[in-house]
Amino acid sequence: MATEQNAQARANGNGDPLEKDFSNQNNGYTNGANPYHMNDTNMDHDTALRRIRTAGSISISPELFEKIYLSPQNAVKGDLRKTFGNPTPVALLGFLLSLSPLSCDLMGWRGAGGNGAAGIGSYYFFGGLLMIVGGFLEFILGNTFPFVVFISFGAFWLTFAATLQPFYYAYGLYAPAGEPAAAGLGTVGFTASFGFFLVFMGVLCFIYLICSLRTNVVFVVIFFTLVIAFSLLSGAYWQLANAYGNGNDPATIALASRLQKAAGAFTFVTAMAGWWIFFAIMLAALDFPFQIPVGDLSTMIKGYSEKQKAKENMV
Repeated sequence: MATEQNAQARANGNGDPLEKDFSNQNNGYTNGANPYHMNDTNMDHDTALRRIRTAGSISISPELFEKIYLSPQNAVKGDLRKTFGNPTPVALLGFLLSLSPLSCDLMGWRGAGGNGAAGIGSYYFFGGLLMIVGGFLEFILGNTFPFVVFISFGAFWLTFAATLQPFYYAYGLYAPAGEPAAAGLGTVGFTASFGFFLVFMGVLCFIYLICSLRTNVVFVVIFFTLVIAFSLLSGAYWQLANAYGNGNDPATIALASRLQKAAGAFTFVTAMAGWWIFFAIMLAALDFPFQIPVGDLSTMIKGYSEKQKAKENMV
């Protein structure tokens, strides 16, 4: 018997011990002796599978989930969130590398201007491409709120870039006969019309602001400042329309310029808040030794389903 056990404790006859010797009935691996061990063949299939999943999973708190996905924790089928990387910082990066320089352009820092036309490339490939790709991946993961936000802002950046791109001739259609396409930028028709687009972007951000009250404080700051910024920008375009309609009235043009600079200041605050939450997500993704707060609100405002469940439990 001892010879048999000794033989089983050797691998391929080379004298090296096996990593685990299951022949010893007293080593804790005996079937039924340790019902919590994975190698217990008396354990039923479902219990074993559940323990394997638990051993290979990382428990994530609602606060951490909200921080990395910008959405309250929700139940979805499958394990896609464990399979794929988090797309949220990619979409945020596209937003920030488009908005940050644009905010500086709107404020006219170091002589910048031209409605941010110098950044058309970044609006297409950072703001448009990255946000739409990130939004689509959020859709796959089942994160509805960031999916809608990222896709809509990706479309905004593509729209803004296409409006400034001469190829699409958006402002050229407003140019007086015999004048270059760029003259359309200085017409009542173009500035008044584009102002309406900015108004309804502000309406969209207001809806997002209400929804963000279940995410975190930083996200609330982002949408609050965007609502004000889009309102100021639409006012700036409408004041320009008034000025062009009144023979380029200098006082009205100056007012439009001040409104634009104020909008740039608010979008700069938006961008700084965005960089903060981007940094927070990256630190959380790497399980960094320290974390920075984003002001979690996901557990403070109870969802409708939670309230309904609480009522059912009370009955």
